[in-house]
Amino acid sequence: MDENQPIFTISMAAELAGMHPQTLRQYDRIGLVQPGRTAGQSRRYSMRNVAQLREVARLSAEGLSLEGIRRVLDLENQNDALRVRVRELEATLADALLNQPGRRVFAAGPAGDVESLRAGTRARRRTDVVVWRPFGRD
Repeated sequence: MDENQPIFTISMAAELAGMHPQTLRQYDRIGLVQPGRTAGQSRRYSMRNVAQLREVARLSAEGLSLEGIRRVLDLENQNDALRVRVRELEATLADALLNQPGRRVFAAGPAGDVESLRAGTRARRRTDVVVWRPFGRD
């Protein structure tokens, strides 16, 4: 279920939030919590709207003014939008890196040197036996 899907009537949203429907109308008028609208302009509240209404009640009980509450909700909404945008950008970057032509691939050579390989090619398998001697030991 999409939390942003407007499904609740004003009376149901008011009951879920523990408020009077007139309070919800007032919050809509001042832009505190703005529900979706039907074709006939009836208010429809989403689960996200109900959560915001509960947050308004909590902040109001703590003594915040309606203007302060509006600012807190605006910042939370901006934060949520930025999180979504960051996830989108991370996915786009990951796709771009994976699909980038000519990516550099490296392998270790027999002497420990780095060999650059073209994308899609494999390093040659070698069957040479190499004795490793750490520095300082003979």
